[in-house]
Amino acid sequence: MSQSPDAPFADLQEYVALPRVVSLRLSPDGTRLVAVAQSLNPDEISYGTALWEIPLDGDGEPYRLTRSAKGEAGAVFAPGGGVLFTSRRPDETVKDSGDGDVPALWLLPPRGEARRIATRPGGIGGVRAAGDAIVYAAQVLPGDAATEEERRKARKEAGISAILHEDYPVRYWDHDLGPDQTRLFAAPAHDLAAARDLTPEPGGAMDERLSFDVTPDGSTVIATWRVPMSKGELRFELVAIDVADGSRRTLAASDSHDFGGPVAVSPDGRHVACVRERHGTEEMSAKLELWVVDLTTGEGRALGGELFPAAIAWAPSSKEIFFAADHRGRRPVFRVDIDSGAVARLTPDDGSYLELCPAPDDSAHPGSVYALRSAVDSPPRPVRIAPDGSVAELPSPTPRLDLPGTLTEVEATAEDGTPLRGWLVLPAGASAEDPAPFLLWIHGGPVSSWNDWSWRWNPWIMARHGYAVLLPDPCLSTGYGQAMIDRGWGEWGPVTHADLMTITDECLKRPEVDDQRIAAMGGSFGGYMANWVAGHTDRFRAVVTHASLWNLDQFAGTTDASMYWQREFGAPGSARYERLSPHRSLHAITTPMLVIHGDRDYRVPIGEALRLWWDLRRSEVESKFLYFPDENHWVLRPGNIVVWYRTVLDFLGHHVLGETTGQEGDDRDG
Repeated sequence: MSQSPDAPFADLQEYVALPRVVSLRLSPDGTRLVAVAQSLNPDEISYGTALWEIPLDGDGEPYRLTRSAKGEAGAVFAPGGGVLFTSRRPDETVKDSGDGDVPALWLLPPRGEARRIATRPGGIGGVRAAGDAIVYAAQVLPGDAATEEERRKARKEAGISAILHEDYPVRYWDHDLGPDQTRLFAAPAHDLAAARDLTPEPGGAMDERLSFDVTPDGSTVIATWRVPMSKGELRFELVAIDVADGSRRTLAASDSHDFGGPVAVSPDGRHVACVRERHGTEEMSAKLELWVVDLTTGEGRALGGELFPAAIAWAPSSKEIFFAADHRGRRPVFRVDIDSGAVARLTPDDGSYLELCPAPDDSAHPGSVYALRSAVDSPPRPVRIAPDGSVAELPSPTPRLDLPGTLTEVEATAEDGTPLRGWLVLPAGASAEDPAPFLLWIHGGPVSSWNDWSWRWNPWIMARHGYAVLLPDPCLSTGYGQAMIDRGWGEWGPVTHADLMTITDECLKRPEVDDQRIAAMGGSFGGYMANWVAGHTDRFRAVVTHASLWNLDQFAGTTDASMYWQREFGAPGSARYERLSPHRSLHAITTPMLVIHGDRDYRVPIGEALRLWWDLRRSEVESKFLYFPDENHWVLRPGNIVVWYRTVLDFLGHHVLGETTGQEGDDRDG
């Protein structure tokens, strides 16, 4: 029996089985392009990753380079043309090599089988290679390195999980921090056994946001460095670490800014580019900018204007930087001259680009940039961007998908005259005679934008089930200049709500959209706004709130980065928390609500959902709670993804479409 071309959006099991390209690397000589792709493991209940070779032209087929049950990640090219990657796979050539509990460093040569070349008791993370040096990050227990493996084993056998903290933070995203420290190691490419610890006493300086690069001659590592401040505050510097002796000097530091990744050193070794973020305050919004530092003098300057860089790559000449940045619902590639500061947009299309890989001047395609291109209507696929901005699609492990609808750009004008825009996904067949029920989807962040494909919140699944989905960019969205962020800074609920209702009203004027059967959904900040919407209007038939903020004062003290929120909202208990907290409008909520949360969510801790759920129950608001004991801020396991979509569709079907409800959250079929 033949399947519909949009079957992946109708059959959730097929959807979660779709392979996804997640990263891209070009060899220094421009002759090889390697991707990391994620796909469903044979057990069909987990995902794994593998390295793939991507043809440099439109001809040929991509082919898989690695296969292991543990998967591979972090591909970079080594001196000599091999591919370095990390993996938990056991080394079959070594007796008693372990069962792959922690990731090790592997090398896949141009010919032959992959071999393990470096291990650490706590595992190896990111890796970079330049000159004759290979530099990698590893997790290390403080103390005598010679006894680390024994101490780890003793801790495990004694059943000890306790961690004594003396500073903030104590956890990040979905895992605890400590007792390990992140450290950097360096070794000659020809002798990895000679690796030396470049950062023997880092404390928590190289935390989960570590980004680093190596100068072309392999002599210096440029890395981000966390510095504790008073009253729990933090800042991030940019440092240069000498590979020969481990000496460290500060390149960029400011008490009111963070210097963060991506970190990229120029091919001539003279400059480093990174992202500088201004700390927000109660009066002033956060701001991101492309920052370039002279490695000799330490002098730094901003480039790119109000464009927030999401990916950075130097041109082979070292005279220009390619960067991708949000811009009016897209993420184009821009090119900036480092001398004049002149910025030019390279890609004119609706695509969103990441993983920028400029081709060397002596390659087959000089002046081109290889990248991953995606869009709201296209999953990430490798492409080649020509110097004139034209884009050629390359063969990909990701199949082409036929979408069950169309994508339309929509616009409206806010109460203060600010132009608003968004994307409207319309299901196939929607018409004035048969209008589609409407879903308002509110993005997270809040400093973010609907401009990319999403595997986690995919509007095309909803379109396949007959819904029109609005993906709006209200105040606080990126790609519209700093003033758009300023509009909502410290005014999350009221101004964002007004923007959302304005553009919703505009969409509901369309004859192919049903203006009565409507619902609102959001995750993270979008979940905060879903809660706010529920307490400030009864126009929606249902509200779905995922990983949401409910009680701001409670949230700000329990999230994994409390200092960030305190900068904008002030000290706990201040008037801004009271005025902007959705829980203050509990008495006004009458709309049925579906609450979704993962217990491993440290960004928005589970206490927010537990408090929201109790408040809804004691107020007798019709509601359900979909709880994931083993998921974080996102839902990542294939089976749980299926349950997430089925539960949401069932809840909406009952309250928006009037269908008989099924068994939400039932895992028997998922």
